[in-house]
Parts: sequence; C-alpha cells; structure tokens
Amino acid sequence: MATGAVRKIETRYHLWHPAGMNQIHGHEVMEMMLVSDKTYTRETLVAEIMERFGTGARFHTCSTENMDAEELVNFLEARGKLVPRGEGFQTSKDVMCQH
Repeated sequence: MATGAVRKIETRYHLWHPAGMNQIHGHEVMEMMLVSDKTYTRETLVAEIMERFGTGARFHTCSTENMDAEELVNFLEARGKLVPRGEGFQTSKDVMCQH
C-alpha cells in the first residue's frame, strides 16, 4: 500500500463518532478471530487487529467507545470474551452478545 494511502475496511458494525471518526465494533474483531481459528496471545492479537483494520483504527462496543487495538483487547479480556486455548486464547460465539 502506498504511503499515505487509506485502507478501506468493509464492516457490518460502525459507529460514526461526532468528531468524524468512524469506529469499528468489537464484534468485527471477534468475528475475525473466529474465522481465523488461530490461537492468539495478546501481542499477536493486537498485531493482527492493526494489520487488518489499520494502526489508527478506533473501536467501540455496546458499552464503550474510542478504543485503540490494545485497549480493545484489554476490554475483551476483562469482559470474559477471550476463551483460554492452549498457550493463548480464542473467542467463541457463546460469549458474543447477540444484537
């Protein structure tokens, strides 16, 4: 990708922030995890989020907004959305809210 180019990410869950910043719902990250079926560590998940959605991407959930990738991973972990697996974790449809 050329320097300064903007990567367009197609997602189903968006929040348009009053400051004009488009935010991606945490469900998109959880769905990315499910599709990949990888076992993640905190570091590998943050790196994959940044690769997939961009280093400047901001995220929201049902209860908070304007998080960067690391803050989102902290949030998902605190809410029990990251399920232990092997030496790391994955997620599960069972821990995703259904809306």
